Amino acid sequence: MHAPDDAAEQIAALLDGIVRRQRRASREGLGDTVTHGQFRVLRTLDRAERPLRLSELAAQLGIVPRSATSVVDDLESAGLLARQPDPNDRRATLVALTPAGTQILTTLRQNRREAMATELTRLTPTEQSTLIHLLQRLADD
Repeated sequence: MHAPDDAAEQIAALLDGIVRRQRRASREGLGDTVTHGQFRVLRTLDRAERPLRLSELAAQLGIVPRSATSVVDDLESAGLLARQPDPNDRRATLVALTPAGTQILTTLRQNRREAMATELTRLTPTEQSTLIHLLQRLADD
């Protein structure tokens, strides 16, 4: 039997490997078009369901506004999001997904889902349910 620290390290390493495979799979067919950090920005804007100020975006991502500005600059250059004036504050700028950004996000999510579905075929339906249950327990705050 493994010591608790050994189990913790083994689980952490296995989860890291799964996450890396998922990230790679989600970008399949897109090359290096979108980094993981850029994917997080696109996903955050999509979930917000409205344009966000850069400061709001940074806060939701847990990063400093300067870092958010750099990522937004790159995504705007790629045509995946656009800045627009805030109608409630002339000094502020909002960031919103473009149709191309929405399409890339859809493709990334579809690739990720398909890759996970392929991995899950190795488990029985009962094992899949158990995995979901255990991961939910670990994910609960």
